[in-house]
Amino acid sequence: MTRLSPWRIEHVETIASTSDACTTRARHGEPDRLLIVAAEQTAGRGRAGRVWSSPPGNFYASALLRPNVPASQGSMFALLSGLAIIDALDPVLPAPSPLTLKWPNDVMAHNAKLAGILIDATIEHAILTTLVIGIGINLAFAPDIPGRITTSLAALGGHITPAGLVPKLCARLDHWQCSLIADRGETLRAVWQTRAHPPGTALAVDAGRIAGIFAGIDADGSLLLRQGETITTIRSGDIALS
Repeated sequence: MTRLSPWRIEHVETIASTSDACTTRARHGEPDRLLIVAAEQTAGRGRAGRVWSSPPGNFYASALLRPNVPASQGSMFALLSGLAIIDALDPVLPAPSPLTLKWPNDVMAHNAKLAGILIDATIEHAILTTLVIGIGINLAFAPDIPGRITTSLAALGGHITPAGLVPKLCARLDHWQCSLIADRGETLRAVWQTRAHPPGTALAVDAGRIAGIFAGIDADGSLLLRQGETITTIRSGDIALS
């Protein structure tokens, strides 16, 4: 059985970006399994350089990992992070949980975005040496994002503080990282798909640049998109459910 070293958890009041802080620490030799949690970010960021609004009340954290696994496994860490978020939040929500996953990095509720994941990776000689997983969760309120519907845990009837969420989230990150190590992601992929858009869902990639039907997740966590008789592998992009 895999034994992971304990998390080193640092809480700060205000920081520019927890992910930028972890990246800087990694550059200076910080070991595996640092989690920085901030009450507020002044320069929080999401995918593709988007701004992640980060006033006090919601959850902002980044985890520094040194996986030393083949670079092809990088996408699996977005999937395991999404599952860890759902596992940590499900118990504080009225049943049945409305939380679902949208590839590659969104946690949704009733088609509204509740949480996002930002992956920053360093690859050396085809090995994923450093990984910073940024996690933002709307616990108390839903920020306005142009063109996106957002929601919050509070609006869904759930309540947990950022400090209360930290140990639950760390425990579930540990669980899914051990699962990934144990069977190379087979269980992770199977469980992820039970909480995601079902096969056959119509998807549009990058504002319609590519459109097709969801056909599953491949062995390295990439999206499989069916277009007629052709299956296209999508390794990155913004997905919209049609």
